[in-house]
Amino acid sequence: MRNLVTGGAGFVGSHLVDKLMRKGEEVICLDNFLSGSRLNLRQWDGHPSFKIIEHDITHEIEIEACRIWHLACPASPLHYQKEPIRTLKTNFIGTLNMLELARKSNAKFLLASTSEIYGNPKEHPQDENYNGSVNPFSERSCYQEGKRIAESLCFDYQRVHKVSICIARIFNSYGPKMLVDDGRVISNFICNALNNKPLCVNGDGSQTRSFCYINDLIEGLTKLMDSNYNKPINLGCDQELKILEIAKLISTKVSSKTKIVYKELPQDEPMRRKPDINLAKKVLQWEPRTDIKKGLDYTIEYFKNTL
Repeated sequence: MRNLVTGGAGFVGSHLVDKLMRKGEEVICLDNFLSGSRLNLRQWDGHPSFKIIEHDITHEIEIEACRIWHLACPASPLHYQKEPIRTLKTNFIGTLNMLELARKSNAKFLLASTSEIYGNPKEHPQDENYNGSVNPFSERSCYQEGKRIAESLCFDYQRVHKVSICIARIFNSYGPKMLVDDGRVISNFICNALNNKPLCVNGDGSQTRSFCYINDLIEGLTKLMDSNYNKPINLGCDQELKILEIAKLISTKVSSKTKIVYKELPQDEPMRRKPDINLAKKVLQWEPRTDIKKGLDYTIEYFKNTL
């Protein structure tokens, strides 16, 4: 089966490519390397079933595929806030172009959406029926509103063109292959701890996140693509932790003497985030299985080797 993976050189995309290749499938990776790395895919160089094309999906391209996994878009606030207009174009024009490919190829289409569409939620935990609380004028809105319009496009292509879609609302994930300068909390904490630099915590660190190990997330994505479910579904870990707890845990695991410093809380930062994954448990028979302590061990070891 031929798979097209947009953003395939990124953190999540490269793990998905690994999974598909190990299953013996054919994979075409599209990436402009804005936030992805060729090194994430080096083990497949020269493999007859793998092809990588450097391409910006805001420009049209003709490729035939049976399945399109649309993951292209920076997910770290550090990266997407740096180029907000490009982020919006990737989410709208890029998604439109990939849906057109799905229509022409009669391919099944999976959108990697995000928990960010819930904004700074007023409901907790967040289930798929919650419409969110997003500030359309904040620095985060290019990503949040971009993913919301991408979901809307998917449903319009389903209604108008009968494109087979599935939508994964991905909550915070972590693991090997994150970039050293990724800008997300776990990679920041680990890299700083290994380099004996301060761990920077926004606000007082009482805001919460739910972190899903990458292998568990990829299992959820493949189960979703294999299913007949065609509405948004949360994929994430339902263990809620304070950011300060994560900082202290990583510091202890790295045996670092680095200090924790506190910074001003960014505008519109979500204060609590935890997915309701009952739908994923029921429809996909999926739930994350990797304990945060074990997952951090794997991730810390990766960054030790990388740094």
